[in-house]
Amino acid sequence: MSNADTVSNALATPEREQPYEALGLKADEYAKIREILGRRPTSGELAMYSVMWSEHCSYKSSKIYLRQFGQKVSPAMQKNLMVGMGENAGVVDVGEGWAVTFKVESHNHPSYIEPFQGAATGVGGIVRDIISMGARPVAVMDQLRFGAIDNPDTARVVHGVTSGISFYGNCLGLPNIGGETYFDKVYQGNPLVNALSVGVLRHEDLHLANARGVGNKVVLFGARTGGDGIGGASILASDTFSAGGPTKRPAVQVGDPFAEKVLIECCLELFRGELVEGIQDLGAAGISCATSELASNGDGGMFIELEKVLLRDPSLTAEEILMSESQERMMAVVTPEKLEGFLAVTAKWDVETSVLGEVTDTGRLVINWHGEEIVNVEPRTVAVDGPVYERPVAYPAWIDALQADSAARLPRATSGEELREQFLRLLGSPNMASKEWITNQYDRYVLGNTALSFPDDGGMIRVDEESGLGFALASDANGRYCQLDPYRGAQLALAEAYRNVAVTGATPVAVSDCLNFGSPENPEVMWQFSQAVEGLADGCLELEIPVTGGNVSFYNQTGSQPIHPTPVVAVLGVIDDVARRIPSGWQDEGDNLYLLGTTRAELDGSAWAGVIHDHLGGRPPQVSLADEENLAGLLRAGAVEALIDSAHDLSDGGLGQALAESVLRFGIGARVWLDEIIERDGVSASDALFSESTARVLVAVPREDDVKFKGLCAGRGYPVLRIGVTDAESDTLEVQGLFSVSLAELGGAHRATLPAAFGPVVGG
Repeated sequence: MSNADTVSNALATPEREQPYEALGLKADEYAKIREILGRRPTSGELAMYSVMWSEHCSYKSSKIYLRQFGQKVSPAMQKNLMVGMGENAGVVDVGEGWAVTFKVESHNHPSYIEPFQGAATGVGGIVRDIISMGARPVAVMDQLRFGAIDNPDTARVVHGVTSGISFYGNCLGLPNIGGETYFDKVYQGNPLVNALSVGVLRHEDLHLANARGVGNKVVLFGARTGGDGIGGASILASDTFSAGGPTKRPAVQVGDPFAEKVLIECCLELFRGELVEGIQDLGAAGISCATSELASNGDGGMFIELEKVLLRDPSLTAEEILMSESQERMMAVVTPEKLEGFLAVTAKWDVETSVLGEVTDTGRLVINWHGEEIVNVEPRTVAVDGPVYERPVAYPAWIDALQADSAARLPRATSGEELREQFLRLLGSPNMASKEWITNQYDRYVLGNTALSFPDDGGMIRVDEESGLGFALASDANGRYCQLDPYRGAQLALAEAYRNVAVTGATPVAVSDCLNFGSPENPEVMWQFSQAVEGLADGCLELEIPVTGGNVSFYNQTGSQPIHPTPVVAVLGVIDDVARRIPSGWQDEGDNLYLLGTTRAELDGSAWAGVIHDHLGGRPPQVSLADEENLAGLLRAGAVEALIDSAHDLSDGGLGQALAESVLRFGIGARVWLDEIIERDGVSASDALFSESTARVLVAVPREDDVKFKGLCAGRGYPVLRIGVTDAESDTLEVQGLFSVSLAELGGAHRATLPAAFGPVVGG
């Protein structure tokens, strides 16, 4: 017998007080729910609305801005797009009957409270989004932001997050092919853990999640439902962190990657056997989300008997079952005649399964609990037509002074010795140092299709063994740039990720994003958000690459102090044959080193300004997306004609960082000179070495291809300077007339920082 709050109870007791504020709802939102229903909600309905109307699930503060991604489009952007925004993940046609699906999402707040499980389940959740499209997951990436490297709490978070990511991804057997890690005190009480997954599928295997067909069965399969993660989406992702820690602490989800591995294979067999109409993963908001979204995307009606949900914890209430975010669960819509075949497959894989109900034509989502009706709602009001806020927007009072404080006033190095010292300090600084301590915990080559991975600028996976068709991925963000100018900062993130794909020899074709910001209730934060989204939408329109989907994460702040705006941009590229890939370091003697692009005195917001002078101010580097597009075409042509031995983008740390990473990539020294950069571009030696001007790449070209390569640059009108030569006999990087550093000293400075801060890798 039920003791749950029923619809009849709700009608009979209209004035019963309900804890809507504790569930993250505002008074006006609660009033709106009562208006929609024509009565007070049952406690089950209140639970559903609270999680589905949360910032994390409904995008209520960001919707009005995100619409730009669908409005600022051109025919070229639609050409290869098979599935765009609004589904579990975007899908792009990559040719030869193959498609790639990818998406990036945040798991920030859980990863501060429970770093291991927060990060692990972030990976698990994004992988299930990929499965639900009918794809086989083939790789993951992560984008991480931690507090100051020397803060005592940073080690706790770093150890937990990195081991959680490696545990889950390695157990799934998915290579981790790239990402980024930054340290900054602004993320101290609010780290960012963004996880990306990518999958491949044949065009005919594409599936969309909807509940169509009256009488079709609604089936829950996978892990049992437990008490972990209850209320996570509504409370944890919609509240700020106070200085004393999280204000509310719902349980963080617990992941089981081995259960998910089985679930992947089970889902793929169900798709192959054409046994499902659609599959929806259960992530944020659990059954509340899966039922309301499936019904909204289908014929609009569904009937569920909630007591048929298999439980890990029999004491759970109906409301807790609706809100639970237990991992490794999927919901499928199955025609009655295929149910037996469906159950045979789940039994084969030993995946527990329960038939919860069926699709109806009522236009209502009705959920019963032991024979009594506890939910009766129009599903769109839960999943689609939630609140839309036009939050107050205010130009930040502090930004003019910040932008006026340019790094131009900071002293440049006056000698070769001082340049050398600054070069090594930058190379060993937390954000410029080698991330091998982290990446060595990840399996990069499992599945045998990894063509490029750490420490190359972009990751690359082979899709087709016969043709060599593949894709490249890179993800980037720079919170320092975005703090100075969020519009330009978002475009700089796009430009860098685009360039990091281009230097592999691939053609950039699509974008996913994860937009990490402070509280939307702060008008200055909403200004930052509006500017960043506008910058990204305008940039994608100019480059003619679509945003296929993404994620917004608000309330990333400690007390009243927001993080730097951190829009992570992931760019997907396609390459006809991975055999033509370009690594980010040279391997041969006597290659000529060329700098593509123009160097300007652009050190505002740079690594040099931050590390050497502890300075943040001014305006970030100029962006020319036309130059980025021209450069990408040049690199692609160079790859097709096999003219380029290596290519490394210039971004954080400028030319100095690119040179150091390129010589360390395969242990081949180089002799370089800065005179011609200084003379042609009218900059100082410090600018030549550390400027972060965009649309620049360092390439190594075999001597015999020199004339062809210079002709390629001339034909495209792209600035090019020969600035050095590789030297296999030398174990040094020599900057002529200024300084030289042995590869041993370079490697020591570059690789020592993270092990010194965090000790040996545990279980690595």
